[in-house]
Amino acid sequence: MRAFASHFVCSASLLLYGGFRGGLLCLVEQLSSAWNRIRVFTREQKAENKRQRVKAKMPIIDTHIHLFDTNRPEGVPWPEKTDAALYRPASPERYAELSQPFDVAGVIAVECSPWLSDNDWLLRAAAQSTLIVGVIGDLDPAVSGFADQLERLHANALFRGIRYGNIWGRDLGARLNDREFVKNLGLLPGLGLLFESANPDPALIRDLRRLAELVPELRIVIDHLPQAVPPQETRARRIYLDDLAALSKNPRVFVKGSETLRGYPRQAPGSLDLYRPWLDEIWDLFGEDRLLFGSDWPHSDNLAPFAQHLGIIQEYVMAKGAVAAEKFFWRNSATVYRWAPRNRIQGELISG
Repeated sequence: MRAFASHFVCSASLLLYGGFRGGLLCLVEQLSSAWNRIRVFTREQKAENKRQRVKAKMPIIDTHIHLFDTNRPEGVPWPEKTDAALYRPASPERYAELSQPFDVAGVIAVECSPWLSDNDWLLRAAAQSTLIVGVIGDLDPAVSGFADQLERLHANALFRGIRYGNIWGRDLGARLNDREFVKNLGLLPGLGLLFESANPDPALIRDLRRLAELVPELRIVIDHLPQAVPPQETRARRIYLDDLAALSKNPRVFVKGSETLRGYPRQAPGSLDLYRPWLDEIWDLFGEDRLLFGSDWPHSDNLAPFAQHLGIIQEYVMAKGAVAAEKFFWRNSATVYRWAPRNRIQGELISG
């Protein structure tokens, strides 16, 4: 307003002392310029207000949380007792209380134990909480009896697939040379189940590309890709991005926007600008129909609180518009996991 007033005084002075026509033209130009600035400001403010309204009302299906009970007699294989941030019970109730202010409508619980019995433990825990719309189990296709165990677990409608990758000392690339292993993975599509990777790096991304070729009907979810930044070395970076580009052309391959935050030696993990370049590359590759939200709670607590993780990815995705944000935060999860609603809010999401 001060700038506008100054221009007005200047124009008025020209009008009084510098000639009527010149002063009038100057005044009209200044009024027009001021009006245009007001219009731009108003348009930008309306857009920001709309983003905030969408953000406030946006329901979320969190596709990646872990549950475990550190107090049970047999203990847990993960987390370690020495992990002060994580070693306490991670229950559905604890997550529900934590996430309630953020409109989380449902979750996919991902097994974090290699013990066969823990698949059943997780399914029992899920049965007691309608917040949980699906479970991803840990079942090794290299182990004898895989087909029978898969059939048994699949009888539970909450069981949505298995996770395999850089976890528990496993090597997907080596196993893909085993015909029985690949045959077992080929059972998943026929049962409507999916395959989730674990902790990607360039080698695992290459293995997933090969897996997609060996089992073309398989739905694959790449977890934690935001933390798997490309190598700096030119040739390694090109190979990595070529593999991702090949996977992006497969409509059955999806990516979780989980583990967005990463540790930086000299910077707090709170600025979107730290992560935007790699997030842009992922978004450009896979697009709004193939990306979905996952928090990686409580593992994420080792780096930052839940609200901070969610806030960073919300800031990024909301700028893509309401339609893209809705897909990312919940619609795509229904497509990928084929979950069925277990409470009224979830039912309204699916039917709306």
